Amino acid sequence: MQGNIACAEGALAAGCDFFAGYPITPSTEVAEHMAAKLPKRKHCFIQMEDEIASMAAIIGAAWTGARAMTATSGPGFSLMMENIGYAIMTETPCVLVNVQRGGPSTGQPTMAAQGDMMQVRFGSHGDISIIALAPSSVQECFELTAEAFNLADRFRCPVFVMADEAIGHMRERIDIPDSVPVTRPKPLKEDMLPFAPEEDLIPGFAAFGTGRKIPVTGLTHNEKGYPDSTNPARHESLVRRLVDKIELRRHDIASYEIVSKDAEYVFVCYGAPVRTVQEVVLGQKIQGTGYLKLKIVWPFPENLLKQFPNVKAFIVPEMNLGMISREIERHTCVPVISVGKIGGDLHYPDELIAVVEKLRNGEER
Repeated sequence: MQGNIACAEGALAAGCDFFAGYPITPSTEVAEHMAAKLPKRKHCFIQMEDEIASMAAIIGAAWTGARAMTATSGPGFSLMMENIGYAIMTETPCVLVNVQRGGPSTGQPTMAAQGDMMQVRFGSHGDISIIALAPSSVQECFELTAEAFNLADRFRCPVFVMADEAIGHMRERIDIPDSVPVTRPKPLKEDMLPFAPEEDLIPGFAAFGTGRKIPVTGLTHNEKGYPDSTNPARHESLVRRLVDKIELRRHDIASYEIVSKDAEYVFVCYGAPVRTVQEVVLGQKIQGTGYLKLKIVWPFPENLLKQFPNVKAFIVPEMNLGMISREIERHTCVPVISVGKIGGDLHYPDELIAVVEKLRNGEER
Protein backbone atom coordinates (compact mmCIF):
# COMPACT_ATOMS: atom_id res chain seq x y z
CA MET A 1 0.00 0.00 0.00
CA GLN A 2 1.12 3.57 -0.65
CA GLY A 3 1.73 5.82 2.36
CA ASN A 4 -0.91 8.36 1.39
CA ILE A 5 -3.50 5.60 0.93
CA ALA A 6 -2.51 4.19 4.32
CA CYS A 7 -3.20 7.61 5.87
CA ALA A 8 -6.67 7.54 4.35
CA GLU A 9 -7.27 3.96 5.46
CA GLY A 10 -6.12 4.82 8.98
CA ALA A 11 -8.60 7.69 9.06
CA LEU A 12 -11.43 5.46 7.85
CA ALA A 13 -10.56 2.81 10.44
CA ALA A 14 -10.73 5.50 13.13
CA GLY A 15 -14.23 6.49 12.04
CA CYS A 16 -13.52 9.55 9.91
CA ASP A 17 -16.84 10.48 8.31
CA PHE A 18 -16.11 13.92 6.82
CA PHE A 19 -13.29 15.02 4.55
CA ALA A 20 -12.93 18.45 2.97
CA GLY A 21 -9.89 19.32 0.92
CA TYR A 22 -8.31 20.77 -2.17
CA PRO A 23 -5.95 18.63 -4.29
CA ILE A 24 -2.27 19.48 -4.02
CA THR A 25 0.86 17.47 -4.77
CA PRO A 26 2.10 15.32 -3.05
CA SER A 27 -0.96 14.74 -0.83
CA THR A 28 -3.63 14.33 -3.52
CA GLU A 29 -3.93 10.55 -3.16
CA VAL A 30 -5.30 11.03 0.36
CA ALA A 31 -8.20 13.08 -0.99
CA GLU A 32 -8.72 10.77 -3.99
CA HIS A 33 -9.02 7.73 -1.75
CA MET A 34 -11.41 9.46 0.64
CA ALA A 35 -13.49 10.63 -2.34
CA ALA A 36 -13.84 7.02 -3.45
CA LYS A 37 -14.51 5.53 -0.03
CA LEU A 38 -16.57 7.97 2.04
CA PRO A 39 -19.69 8.20 -0.19
CA LYS A 40 -19.92 4.39 -0.26
CA ARG A 41 -20.19 4.52 3.53
CA LYS A 42 -22.91 7.21 3.36
CA HIS A 43 -20.42 9.76 4.66
CA CYS A 44 -19.30 13.09 3.23
CA PHE A 45 -16.45 14.05 0.93
CA ILE A 46 -16.35 17.58 -0.43
CA GLN A 47 -13.75 19.27 -2.62
CA MET A 48 -13.59 22.89 -1.53
CA GLU A 49 -12.55 25.89 -3.59
CA ASP A 50 -9.27 26.24 -1.69
CA GLU A 51 -7.42 25.25 1.46
CA ILE A 52 -8.81 28.16 3.49
CA ALA A 53 -12.32 26.85 2.93
CA SER A 54 -11.20 23.26 3.49
CA MET A 55 -9.98 24.00 7.00
CA ALA A 56 -13.13 25.99 7.76
CA ALA A 57 -15.29 23.11 6.56
CA ILE A 58 -13.72 20.49 8.80
CA ILE A 59 -14.05 22.84 11.79
CA GLY A 60 -17.76 23.21 11.08
CA ALA A 61 -18.17 19.47 10.57
CA ALA A 62 -16.37 18.70 13.83
CA TRP A 63 -18.88 20.86 15.71
CA THR A 64 -21.69 18.66 14.39
CA GLY A 65 -19.94 15.68 15.99
CA ALA A 66 -18.18 14.40 12.85
CA ARG A 67 -14.67 12.99 12.87
CA ALA A 68 -13.31 15.45 10.36
CA MET A 69 -10.07 15.58 8.39
CA THR A 70 -8.25 17.38 5.60
CA ALA A 71 -4.96 16.83 3.78
CA THR A 72 -2.60 19.27 2.12
CA SER A 73 1.00 20.25 1.47
CA GLY A 74 3.27 23.30 1.29
CA PRO A 75 1.37 26.39 0.09
CA GLY A 76 -1.96 24.86 1.12
CA PHE A 77 -0.72 24.44 4.68
CA SER A 78 0.25 28.12 4.74
CA LEU A 79 -3.27 29.09 3.63
CA MET A 80 -4.81 27.06 6.46
CA MET A 81 -2.93 28.84 9.23
CA GLU A 82 -5.57 31.40 10.19
CA ASN A 83 -8.27 28.76 10.54
CA ILE A 84 -5.87 26.46 12.37
CA GLY A 85 -5.59 29.22 14.98
CA TYR A 86 -9.38 29.40 15.08
CA ALA A 87 -9.55 25.63 15.69
CA ILE A 88 -7.08 25.97 18.55
CA MET A 89 -8.95 28.87 20.15
CA THR A 90 -12.34 27.15 19.83
CA GLU A 91 -10.92 23.78 20.97
CA THR A 92 -12.17 21.99 17.88
CA PRO A 93 -11.04 18.36 17.44
CA CYS A 94 -9.96 17.66 13.86
CA VAL A 95 -7.07 16.09 11.92
CA LEU A 96 -4.82 17.62 9.27
CA VAL A 97 -2.40 15.53 7.19
CA ASN A 98 0.49 17.53 5.72
CA VAL A 99 2.58 15.61 3.18
CA GLN A 100 5.58 17.92 3.13
CA ARG A 101 7.38 19.04 -0.02
CA GLY A 102 10.28 21.35 -0.82
CA GLY A 103 9.71 25.06 -0.26
CA PRO A 104 9.42 27.97 0.19
CA SER A 105 6.67 29.07 -2.23
CA THR A 106 5.83 26.57 -4.96
CA GLY A 107 9.28 25.06 -4.47
CA GLN A 108 9.51 21.37 -5.32
CA PRO A 109 5.98 19.95 -5.58
CA THR A 110 7.15 16.39 -6.24
CA MET A 111 10.13 16.19 -3.87
CA ALA A 112 10.35 15.27 -0.18
CA ALA A 113 11.10 17.72 2.62
CA GLN A 114 10.50 18.34 6.32
CA GLY A 115 10.47 22.09 6.07
CA ASP A 116 7.14 22.65 7.82
CA MET A 117 8.13 21.38 11.27
CA MET A 118 8.49 24.86 12.76
CA GLN A 119 5.53 26.22 10.82
CA VAL A 120 3.24 23.62 12.35
CA ARG A 121 4.53 24.52 15.83
CA PHE A 122 4.59 28.31 15.54
CA GLY A 123 2.77 29.15 12.29
CA SER A 124 -0.40 30.43 13.89
CA HIS A 125 -0.16 33.81 15.59
CA GLY A 126 -0.37 33.94 19.35
CA ASP A 127 0.82 31.53 22.02
CA ILE A 128 -0.16 27.98 21.13
CA SER A 129 0.77 24.38 21.71
CA ILE A 130 0.05 21.62 19.22
CA ILE A 131 0.32 17.87 18.71
CA ALA A 132 2.17 16.68 15.60
CA LEU A 133 2.93 13.10 14.59
CA ALA A 134 5.59 12.07 12.04
CA PRO A 135 5.28 8.66 10.34
CA SER A 136 8.43 7.00 9.03
CA SER A 137 6.80 4.02 7.31
CA VAL A 138 3.60 3.13 5.50
CA GLN A 139 2.51 1.15 8.56
CA GLU A 140 2.91 4.26 10.70
CA CYS A 141 0.94 6.32 8.16
CA PHE A 142 -1.99 4.05 9.00
CA GLU A 143 -1.40 3.82 12.73
CA LEU A 144 -0.51 7.44 13.47
CA THR A 145 -3.38 8.86 11.41
CA ALA A 146 -5.80 6.69 13.37
CA GLU A 147 -4.14 7.79 16.62
CA ALA A 148 -4.36 11.44 15.57
CA PHE A 149 -8.16 11.28 15.75
CA ASN A 150 -8.04 9.93 19.30
CA LEU A 151 -5.60 12.63 20.38
CA ALA A 152 -7.74 15.32 18.75
CA ASP A 153 -10.83 14.15 20.62
CA ARG A 154 -9.00 13.61 23.89
CA PHE A 155 -7.38 17.05 23.97
CA ARG A 156 -10.00 18.93 21.94
CA CYS A 157 -7.55 20.41 19.46
CA PRO A 158 -6.41 20.07 15.85
CA VAL A 159 -3.80 17.31 15.47
CA PHE A 160 -1.29 17.14 12.63
CA VAL A 161 0.17 14.18 10.76
CA MET A 162 3.44 15.56 9.38
CA ALA A 163 4.33 13.06 6.68
CA ASP A 164 6.67 13.79 3.77
CA GLU A 165 6.65 13.00 0.06
CA ALA A 166 9.06 10.06 0.43
CA ILE A 167 6.86 8.30 2.98
CA GLY A 168 3.61 9.42 1.34
CA HIS A 169 4.54 7.87 -2.00
CA MET A 170 6.45 4.86 -0.66
CA ARG A 171 4.84 1.43 -1.08
CA GLU A 172 5.20 -1.26 1.59
CA ARG A 173 3.27 -4.21 2.94
CA ILE A 174 1.33 -3.33 6.08
CA ASP A 175 -0.85 -5.08 8.64
CA ILE A 176 -4.37 -3.69 8.91
CA PRO A 177 -6.14 -4.72 12.13
CA ASP A 178 -9.80 -5.68 12.25
CA SER A 179 -10.41 -2.58 14.36
CA VAL A 180 -8.53 0.28 16.01
CA PRO A 181 -9.15 1.86 19.43
CA VAL A 182 -11.53 4.81 19.26
CA THR A 183 -11.61 7.53 21.91
CA ARG A 184 -14.32 10.18 21.57
CA PRO A 185 -14.47 13.52 23.43
CA LYS A 186 -15.81 13.37 26.93
CA PRO A 187 -19.37 14.74 26.95
CA LEU A 188 -20.22 18.11 28.41
CA LYS A 189 -21.80 17.57 31.82
CA GLU A 190 -25.26 18.98 32.41
CA ASP A 191 -24.10 21.38 35.12
CA MET A 192 -20.99 22.60 33.24
CA LEU A 193 -20.57 25.65 31.05
CA PRO A 194 -19.39 24.82 27.50
CA PHE A 195 -15.85 26.10 27.97
CA ALA A 196 -15.40 25.42 31.66
CA PRO A 197 -12.37 23.16 32.07
CA GLU A 198 -12.47 20.02 34.13
CA GLU A 199 -9.58 18.86 36.30
CA ASP A 200 -7.53 17.91 33.23
CA LEU A 201 -7.96 21.49 31.87
CA ILE A 202 -10.16 20.20 29.01
CA PRO A 203 -13.88 21.08 28.75
CA GLY A 204 -16.47 18.49 27.87
CA PHE A 205 -17.81 18.59 24.32
CA ALA A 206 -21.39 19.04 23.12
CA ALA A 207 -22.00 18.99 19.39
CA PHE A 208 -24.44 21.32 17.69
CA GLY A 209 -27.96 19.97 17.77
CA THR A 210 -27.67 18.27 21.14
CA GLY A 211 -29.64 20.90 23.04
CA ARG A 212 -26.85 23.04 24.49
CA LYS A 213 -26.36 26.71 23.63
CA ILE A 214 -22.69 27.06 22.72
CA PRO A 215 -21.32 30.23 21.15
CA VAL A 216 -18.13 29.40 19.21
CA THR A 217 -15.86 32.39 18.66
CA GLY A 218 -12.20 32.97 17.87
CA LEU A 219 -12.26 35.96 20.21
CA THR A 220 -11.02 35.59 23.75
CA HIS A 221 -14.11 34.24 25.49
CA ASN A 222 -15.44 33.35 28.91
CA GLU A 223 -16.58 29.91 30.01
CA LYS A 224 -20.01 30.48 28.46
CA GLY A 225 -18.30 31.08 25.13
CA TYR A 226 -19.15 34.79 24.99
CA PRO A 227 -16.46 37.27 23.84
CA ASP A 228 -14.41 38.92 26.59
CA SER A 229 -11.48 40.11 24.50
CA THR A 230 -10.59 43.30 26.40
CA ASN A 231 -10.09 41.50 29.70
CA PRO A 232 -6.33 40.87 30.23
CA ALA A 233 -6.89 38.37 33.03
CA ARG A 234 -9.42 36.41 30.97
CA HIS A 235 -7.10 36.22 27.97
CA GLU A 236 -4.15 35.07 30.04
CA SER A 237 -6.20 32.44 31.85
CA LEU A 238 -7.68 31.07 28.62
CA VAL A 239 -4.49 30.94 26.57
CA ARG A 240 -2.42 29.47 29.40
CA ARG A 241 -5.01 26.72 29.75
CA LEU A 242 -4.97 26.00 25.99
CA VAL A 243 -1.18 25.65 26.15
CA ASP A 244 -1.00 23.79 29.47
CA LYS A 245 -3.59 21.14 28.58
CA ILE A 246 -1.02 19.85 26.07
CA GLU A 247 2.36 20.89 27.45
CA LEU A 248 1.74 19.54 30.95
CA ARG A 249 1.03 16.13 29.39
CA ARG A 250 3.80 16.10 26.81
CA HIS A 251 5.48 13.10 28.44
CA ASP A 252 2.22 11.16 28.41
CA ILE A 253 1.59 12.12 24.79
CA ALA A 254 5.12 11.12 23.70
CA SER A 255 5.48 8.18 21.31
CA TYR A 256 8.96 7.04 20.41
CA GLU A 257 11.40 4.20 19.86
CA ILE A 258 14.85 3.91 21.46
CA VAL A 259 17.63 1.65 20.19
CA SER A 260 20.93 1.22 22.07
CA LYS A 261 20.59 3.36 25.20
CA ASP A 262 24.30 2.93 25.94
CA ALA A 263 25.40 4.39 22.59
CA GLU A 264 27.95 7.21 22.49
CA TYR A 265 26.58 8.73 19.29
CA VAL A 266 22.81 8.95 19.12
CA PHE A 267 20.74 9.89 16.08
CA VAL A 268 17.52 11.75 16.79
CA CYS A 269 15.23 11.31 13.82
CA TYR A 270 11.65 11.39 12.54
CA GLY A 271 9.98 10.78 9.20
CA ALA A 272 11.92 9.64 6.13
CA PRO A 273 15.45 10.08 7.62
CA VAL A 274 14.58 7.30 10.08
CA ARG A 275 15.04 4.88 7.20
CA THR A 276 18.68 5.85 6.72
CA VAL A 277 19.36 5.88 10.46
CA GLN A 278 17.98 2.37 10.79
CA GLU A 279 20.22 1.21 7.93
CA VAL A 280 23.25 2.63 9.77
CA VAL A 281 22.42 1.51 13.31
CA LEU A 282 20.49 -1.71 12.85
CA GLY A 283 22.67 -2.71 9.91
CA GLN A 284 25.71 -2.17 12.16
CA LYS A 285 27.41 -0.02 9.55
CA ILE A 286 29.35 1.63 12.37
CA GLN A 287 29.65 0.63 16.03
CA GLY A 288 28.66 2.67 19.08
CA THR A 289 25.58 4.27 17.57
CA GLY A 290 21.95 4.29 18.62
CA TYR A 291 18.86 6.28 17.87
CA LEU A 292 15.80 7.98 19.24
CA LYS A 293 12.95 7.84 16.74
CA LEU A 294 10.21 10.38 17.43
CA LYS A 295 6.74 9.33 16.32
CA ILE A 296 5.32 12.45 17.97
CA VAL A 297 7.57 15.48 17.54
CA TRP A 298 5.34 18.11 19.17
CA PRO A 299 4.99 18.62 22.06
CA PHE A 300 8.69 17.92 22.28
CA PRO A 301 9.45 15.30 24.99
CA GLU A 302 12.75 16.71 26.25
CA ASN A 303 13.09 14.10 29.00
CA LEU A 304 13.86 11.46 26.36
CA LEU A 305 17.28 13.00 25.82
CA LYS A 306 18.22 11.85 29.32
CA GLN A 307 17.72 8.21 28.35
CA PHE A 308 21.27 8.01 26.94
CA PRO A 309 23.75 8.15 29.88
CA ASN A 310 26.87 7.69 27.75
CA VAL A 311 26.02 9.97 24.85
CA LYS A 312 28.84 12.15 23.53
CA ALA A 313 26.82 13.80 20.75
CA PHE A 314 23.31 13.86 19.34
CA ILE A 315 23.21 13.74 15.53
CA VAL A 316 20.04 15.07 13.92
CA PRO A 317 19.46 14.23 10.23
CA GLU A 318 16.54 16.26 8.88
CA MET A 319 15.22 17.19 5.47
CA ASN A 320 15.49 20.87 6.38
CA LEU A 321 18.33 23.09 7.57
CA GLY A 322 18.11 22.11 11.23
CA MET A 323 14.67 22.81 12.68
CA ILE A 324 14.29 20.13 15.35
CA SER A 325 18.03 20.15 16.08
CA ARG A 326 17.55 23.65 17.51
CA GLU A 327 14.84 22.34 19.79
CA ILE A 328 17.20 19.59 20.99
CA GLU A 329 19.92 22.15 21.68
CA ARG A 330 17.56 23.92 24.07
CA HIS A 331 17.32 20.84 26.30
CA THR A 332 20.81 19.36 26.51
CA CYS A 333 24.40 20.33 27.22
CA VAL A 334 25.62 17.51 24.96
CA PRO A 335 26.86 18.64 21.52
CA VAL A 336 24.12 18.56 18.88
CA ILE A 337 25.21 18.01 15.29
CA SER A 338 22.67 19.08 12.68
CA VAL A 339 22.79 17.16 9.41
CA GLY A 340 20.32 19.17 7.39
CA LYS A 341 19.66 18.23 3.79
CA ILE A 342 17.30 19.88 1.31
CA GLY A 343 16.60 19.43 -2.36
CA GLY A 344 14.55 16.26 -2.14
CA ASP A 345 17.26 13.61 -1.71
CA LEU A 346 17.23 11.39 1.36
CA HIS A 347 20.33 11.11 3.50
CA TYR A 348 22.71 8.34 2.44
CA PRO A 349 24.20 5.95 5.03
CA ASP A 350 27.73 7.03 4.12
CA GLU A 351 26.86 10.65 4.95
CA LEU A 352 25.80 9.74 8.48
CA ILE A 353 28.73 7.37 8.99
CA ALA A 354 31.10 10.17 7.96
CA VAL A 355 29.62 12.43 10.66
CA VAL A 356 30.25 9.82 13.37
CA GLU A 357 33.81 9.22 12.16
CA LYS A 358 34.60 12.93 12.20
CA LEU A 359 33.29 13.20 15.77
CA ARG A 360 35.41 10.26 16.87
CA ASN A 361 38.44 11.86 15.27
CA GLY A 362 37.80 15.11 17.09
CA GLU A 363 37.04 17.04 13.94
CA GLU A 364 34.62 19.92 14.21
CA ARG A 365 31.86 20.28 11.64
